[in-house]
Amino acid sequence: MPAAVVCGAGSVENSPNGVRVAGRAVLLIPHRSDAADEGALPGDYRKIPAIVREADGPVQVRAVGERLGLDASARGKLEPLRAKMTKLADRGWLHKRPDGRFTARAQA
Repeated sequence: MPAAVVCGAGSVENSPNGVRVAGRAVLLIPHRSDAADEGALPGDYRKIPAIVREADGPVQVRAVGERLGLDASARGKLEPLRAKMTKLADRGWLHKRPDGRFTARAQA
């Protein structure tokens, strides 16, 4: 990734920690194949695979939210966590099952 690319309005700027698009910070979650280990993930994302790995089997978002200390009583409070877990699955860090639960991928 280039150190910095600065363009005009509506521009994209890359940095080692993320991307700024039109002046807004966008967090980059690397694909698992591009990262050596979970240390490449931002802090709040690093905890999620560890919790999923510790589980005895597939976990629901609610269970992960409870372990993170989130209010799991309202579904809307868990949606940001569901989005993070789905992003981790899309990038190869987790596996999302058809029933919506998550499992850990085998460590390389």
